[in-house]
Amino acid sequence: MRRNNNKRMFCIGLASLLFLPGLILCAQQPSQPADSPGQAKPQKKTKGDSATQNAPDQPTWDPLRAEKDLEVGLYYMRKGDVDAAIDRFQDATTAKPGYAIPFKYLGEAQEKKGLKKQAVKSYQKYLDLYPHAEDAEKIKKKIEKLYKEQQKKR
Repeated sequence: MRRNNNKRMFCIGLASLLFLPGLILCAQQPSQPADSPGQAKPQKKTKGDSATQNAPDQPTWDPLRAEKDLEVGLYYMRKGDVDAAIDRFQDATTAKPGYAIPFKYLGEAQEKKGLKKQAVKSYQKYLDLYPHAEDAEKIKKKIEKLYKEQQKKR
C-alpha cells in the first residue's frame, strides 16, 4: 500500500513539474506596447449600431440574442422606428438563421418602409422555413400583392 502511495505522489510531482512552468509562463506573458508589430491595433469606431454585433470570439448562432432582438424590434415597430426594427429583425435572422418568425416581422417592417422587393424575399423565406404556418395564406396574399405592385412600377 505504501508503494502505491509513493508511486502516486511521484506521478503527481512529475506532472506538476512538467505542466506547471508552462502554465505560469502562459499566464505571465508581458504586455506589449501598442506600437509593437505583434499586437493588433484597436479598430476605429464605425457608424451604426455595434452593440448588437458579436465579438470576434463569440459564436454567430445565439438563440437567446435572437429572441431579444425580436422583442426589441417589435418595440421599435410599435414606436414607429421602422429602420431600427429592420436592423433588429436582421440581427435576429443572423443570430438564429433557421428561425422563421424574424423573417415575417422583417417582411412587415420592409413593407411598411416601402422596400417591396426585400419584403417579398423575407416573406418567402418565412414560408420556406415554416410552410405550415397558421398565417401562410395571408402571407402568400401579401407576397402576391407586393409582386403585382412591383410589376406595375416596371
